[in-house]
Amino acid sequence: MCAQARFVWNLAVEQGRHWKRGRKFAPGFAEQCRQLTEAREAFAWLAAGSVIVQQQALKDHAQAMAGYFGGTHRKPTWRKAGQDEGFRIVALKAGDVRRVSRNVGEVRVPKVGWVAFRWSRVVPDGVKSYRVTMDTAGRWHVAFAAIPDPIPAPETGEVVGVDRGVTVSAALSTGEMLNVPGLSAGEQARLLRLQRKLAKAKRGSNRRKRVKVLIAKVKARETDRRKDFIEKTTTMLAKRFDVIHVEDLKIRNMTRSAKGSIEQPGTNVAAKAGLNRGILASGWGQLVERLEHKAPGRVVKVNPGYTSQRCSACGIVDREARESQAVFRCRSCGYTGNADVNAAINIAAGHAVTARGGQPLGRPMNREPQRVLLSA
Repeated sequence: MCAQARFVWNLAVEQGRHWKRGRKFAPGFAEQCRQLTEAREAFAWLAAGSVIVQQQALKDHAQAMAGYFGGTHRKPTWRKAGQDEGFRIVALKAGDVRRVSRNVGEVRVPKVGWVAFRWSRVVPDGVKSYRVTMDTAGRWHVAFAAIPDPIPAPETGEVVGVDRGVTVSAALSTGEMLNVPGLSAGEQARLLRLQRKLAKAKRGSNRRKRVKVLIAKVKARETDRRKDFIEKTTTMLAKRFDVIHVEDLKIRNMTRSAKGSIEQPGTNVAAKAGLNRGILASGWGQLVERLEHKAPGRVVKVNPGYTSQRCSACGIVDREARESQAVFRCRSCGYTGNADVNAAINIAAGHAVTARGGQPLGRPMNREPQRVLLSA
């Protein structure tokens, strides 16, 4: 199933690559479905598989191209065996999903039959489709398409600001500081040993394949812990606060590589790469995405300018007030506190400042008045 879905997807990608300016557009979804019918008649390997799986691969490609032309996604690329394994089934009937016991369920897969899976969540009635995928650690997953109801607001009128960082994953304006759980010291040591083994293994060997799977299993623990943290944190925020303020960060631009080119090589490449890994490991984008799913209409994105340099007590902007990653000490009013919490307080107040039509939050003051104030 996965091989056929990947094969059909790659053919659609190849058709799109032949298009150039002045040439006819690549065939659309309807034309590709007609071509798929001809291909199934010509090749028994395709005819032996499910037409639903193959058509849905074409539909996924059509949606990916629409996102690319809409400017929201990158251009679809080739899928590789062992990395992009999965397929989608639609038009489920009432009895195609059933619960066998407390922890075991079964789903009917066309051309395969009943397949058991761990019943980890309640499958709502009336689901029409599901997707089967395999991650790089060799674990199979089945996900049923169902939109959960949003979490209702507590209606207490409370507003919270969330400052995302690397050392502290999420600092709240209430003073709470939350961190994504990563790998333990033992797991990090094991990962390092496996990476050294991988470097010594011969390319294409079975030993290299086994080591890559072991590395993927260790990294899967980190990914699972990050997802679990994000789900619990977003649920907590949506239940406790009416309005949630976050910084409007361009994460894709922030995590762009600094290596440059041969003609213009970048500077501090290793440090920038470490920062990029820290940002991605903290799950900045996933946190806001899940918040918008669980609390639609209650997430406000604030201009991030000067939120870490502005004193939450007196409003003075001073870049030297942040003495370290954790300490903020205002040289004007003497306020001292955690730097991330201070930024979160500014983020929480950001919408109220900009909504009145004033200047953006934390507009820096003129140098001269600030020097006079400090000298006094």
